[in-house]
Amino acid sequence: MNFLSQLGGELRKLFGRQRTYLGYIVFLVMEAIILLVFKLPGSQRTMRTLIETNGFGFDEYYSSLTVTYWVMGFSMFLLGSIYFALVAGDIVAKESEDGNLRLVLARPVSRLRILLLKYAAVSIYTVSFVIFVGVTGYLMSVIALGFDGGLFVWNYKMKVFSAFATWGDGMGRIAMAALGIGISMITLSSIAFMFSCFKMKPAAATIVALSILFVDLVLQEFPFFRPYEQYFVTWRMSNWVYLLENTISWPKIAGSYAFLFGLNATLFLIGFTAFRLRDFKT
Repeated sequence: MNFLSQLGGELRKLFGRQRTYLGYIVFLVMEAIILLVFKLPGSQRTMRTLIETNGFGFDEYYSSLTVTYWVMGFSMFLLGSIYFALVAGDIVAKESEDGNLRLVLARPVSRLRILLLKYAAVSIYTVSFVIFVGVTGYLMSVIALGFDGGLFVWNYKMKVFSAFATWGDGMGRIAMAALGIGISMITLSSIAFMFSCFKMKPAAATIVALSILFVDLVLQEFPFFRPYEQYFVTWRMSNWVYLLENTISWPKIAGSYAFLFGLNATLFLIGFTAFRLRDFKT
């Protein structure tokens, strides 16, 4: 109970910072722009060609669920990563920069407990942010396109193609996908969190984390790295899309998330080791 109380305090401190809400505002604006573009005739022609070429009805699958999938799947990784890295890179380094950690460590509390609280807060923020984007994106899509319709999923890179005719099946898969994206993005938050534990500025921790992510993403796009794509972090993070297959391959998904969980634990231990060896007295 004491841990949960302290976690609540850490969350209040996290959400008490103005920069925490920057990502929410940007995504609301982006969702409105995407929905506006999806209503344009040119965009509808493109979607009609994509859906009908694969043998499905445009009126049935050009729906709020399909647009929600596109909003989450093709914006969260590149745009959302900026705000996850910003918050996670700030959570330890900023308090160290402001001198707050000197006061906190003067009390009888272990450094491991402090980092566990901050890491849990960052993880909760990451998952809740993805859910927020999914919920608001769906609500805006309902306003623009209506409530009814199935879910059409197409991802060329991950070789996923599926369709769900009923609203219930589509909504269930979208909810699973949102949770999967949130868990995947914890890895990026873990990278930024690790650098935040080092003796560096918050901005430096954010930039280094994003640099690692984008270098991994760029190298993965080179054709001669294609046989080794399973070793890239961004490829493993993208495996949430397998939750949208008609028949879910649970062993494949379990393998990817086991890889990410192991990586997250390693990143946390490296950050903790660096944090434990730091001198906050001077």
